[in-house]
Amino acid sequence: MKIIVPMAGRGSRLRPHSLTVPKPLIPVAGQPIVHKLVKDIVKVLNQPIEEIAFVLGDPAWFGDDVVSSLQDLAKSLNAKATIYRQDQPLGTGHAIMCAKKSLSGPAVIAYADTLIRADFNLDPEADAVIWTKQVDKPEAFGVVKLNDKNEIIELVEKPETFVSDLAVIGIYYFKDVTVLKEELQHVLDSNIINGGEYQINDGIKGMMAKGKIFKTGTVDEWMDCGNKPVTIETNARMLGFLQADGKEELIASTVTNNNSTIIEPCFIGENVVLNNATIGPNVSIGNNCKIEASTVKNSLIQNHTTIKNANLDDAMIGNHVIYNGKYTKISIGDYSVLE
Repeated sequence: MKIIVPMAGRGSRLRPHSLTVPKPLIPVAGQPIVHKLVKDIVKVLNQPIEEIAFVLGDPAWFGDDVVSSLQDLAKSLNAKATIYRQDQPLGTGHAIMCAKKSLSGPAVIAYADTLIRADFNLDPEADAVIWTKQVDKPEAFGVVKLNDKNEIIELVEKPETFVSDLAVIGIYYFKDVTVLKEELQHVLDSNIINGGEYQINDGIKGMMAKGKIFKTGTVDEWMDCGNKPVTIETNARMLGFLQADGKEELIASTVTNNNSTIIEPCFIGENVVLNNATIGPNVSIGNNCKIEASTVKNSLIQNHTTIKNANLDDAMIGNHVIYNGKYTKISIGDYSVLE
């Protein structure tokens, strides 16, 4: 089994935090988004992973540190890491085809901007599985249309009339991804463009037209990391899940607690110093931070940051920040100083 992860986008909706760190590498609940996503997919698949292929953007943005992080991730899962580059933002179908040398055999394709919770078995009779989530407002999503055999027969983008309430979340399984590669090559050769880009959906529609059987795999949770408010919400939900699972240590043993209160669930990284602070609930703090005379809840703070005299709620603060102030719902990028 292979996993293909297109992640070349710049994450403009998550700025300023994605100005210095690619969005898939921003930690949520203590782990980079792409690391957590890939690990959770591996759990669902429950089978050996041969290769994880990452499609990155410009090397000036996705540099050696990003490559090293992804190689370490693959190694931790006993898989080979392969790095590809998408030089131009030409769409989901184009991004997948940048990894065409890896497009053979069974594979999962997953876009690295969401987190999931799922537990299901892949249908052995299906040529492909599109992972979905039941949603309350399907008109706001791309959804699947099913026949009486619960096979997917159509993909419908933001339907004006009800088609189904199963939204496509951007994770796909192909029994032999070579078939998708052939259809996407036709999309590229024929210059089939939708929304100004080459789309994976056009390759999938080509497979459906040739009689390939698509089934659904429904996830229990689908959490977005597209912008600051939903990323903070996702952090809170993920912390709750991790606390309930009880399988991960969320508060490092190297935390120094001086007259401070921690209200769980929280993730607190290595070598964090807490002085006269109240932390939590739903807070993630990266490594080597110092929080002093502050109250912090429902917030994300990355690494090497100092917070003083603050009352933070629904805040997202980057790396190497110094913040001393009165504002509550703030969003501060890396290397900022506000004193």
